Formats: sequence, structure tokens, C-alpha cells
Amino acid sequence: MTEYRDSSSNNFLSLISGAFIGAAGLAWWLISEADKRKETKKQRAMMYSSRIQDGSEAFDSDDNQRKVKSEDKLEEKVEQLNSAIADVRRQLEELGQ
Repeated sequence: MTEYRDSSSNNFLSLISGAFIGAAGLAWWLISEADKRKETKKQRAMMYSSRIQDGSEAFDSDDNQRKVKSEDKLEEKVEQLNSAIADVRRQLEELGQ
């Protein structure tokens, strides 16, 4: 009977120590991930600030303006195509009557 008690207390002690080790490992992993994110944010901020200082940020805004203009041209072309399709439909309806 004493062997059974020793075995169950050893199992309980192993369970507790395993949970403690697992919690410590999880905490270490979470802290390391937070440090990585913090470092990444810091690097991005430094890259952005260096772009502002050397003026390359201005070139990016020019690229964005070009993209907006090309998107506007695309929208105009789509509208022209839609109106041409509508004209063809009307002509086909007129032929069918």
C-alpha cells in the first residue's frame, strides 16, 4: 500500500513539475516573440525616418500619384466599354423588332 502512495505522489509531483516547465517555456517563447516584434517595429521606424531625411519619400508620393492617374484612366476605359456594349445591345434590339 505504501508503494501505491509513493507512486501516486511521484506522479503528482511529475505532473506539477511538467506543468511548471511548460509554463516557463511558454513564457519564454512569448517574451522572445514580443522582443522580435519590438525590434521589427524599431527597424521599420528607422527605415522610414531615413527615407524622410534623404527625400526618397517624395518619390514614393509621385509613384502613388501616377498609380491614381492610371487607375482613373482604367475607369474611363471601362466606362467607354460599357457604353459601347450598351450601344451594341440597343442596335441588336432594334434589329430584332
